[in-house]
Amino acid sequence: MEQPRTIAGMAPPDRRERFFLILAGIFIGSLIIANVLVFKVWSFFGVKLIAGIIPYPVTFLATDLISEIYGRKRASLVVWVGFVTSIWILIVILIAGAVPAADIGIRAAAQIDSLYAAVFGMSARAIFASMVAYLVAQLVDVHIFHFWRNLTKGAHLWLRNNGSTLFSQLIDTVLVVTILFAGQIGAKELLALIGGSYLFKLLIALFDTPFFYLGVRICRRFGLEPAPLGE
Repeated sequence: MEQPRTIAGMAPPDRRERFFLILAGIFIGSLIIANVLVFKVWSFFGVKLIAGIIPYPVTFLATDLISEIYGRKRASLVVWVGFVTSIWILIVILIAGAVPAADIGIRAAAQIDSLYAAVFGMSARAIFASMVAYLVAQLVDVHIFHFWRNLTKGAHLWLRNNGSTLFSQLIDTVLVVTILFAGQIGAKELLALIGGSYLFKLLIALFDTPFFYLGVRICRRFGLEPAPLGE
């Protein structure tokens, strides 16, 4: 069978698409589980944090890699796919919540509805908050990433990785915490939650820089060269 022809040093189209699907899958999977964990608050060395911030920074690493290798349009496409996916999940949760439960022997219908409400009852507001914050922050992240990439003519990977993520994570944190908890907790607690969450995200964003370099290096190793400047 004839193999696909490629430009010297470049991966065949099917390999590029497989890598793209892997990165997009990591992105959407991290986004979904972040929405599920958004209402659990935990303490990290005395600082209160939303559990959803554990996987959420991975979404920015994924979009940065997609931006670097596939360009702005592909990165924006993945952001919008994640947004549509969140809407679909919200619709399913609302429909499932409206459907009356039935006895299943070990649990009565009322118990099942109570458990569902405990797990998913606040998910509508959580997903709405995440959707608004996510869409704004991710699109800002993609825009700033390519601004620095074009300005430096493709040099200084660390600058566009951190320069885009640190600012967009601040936008995301302020929006999601405010929408979720405004009116439910005091202003002092709200600011503390924003500050603690952003500090954690900032540290994770700085920590993921070597992984960004590693991801780009792996892609190049498999013939996935960065997208041309301006794309």
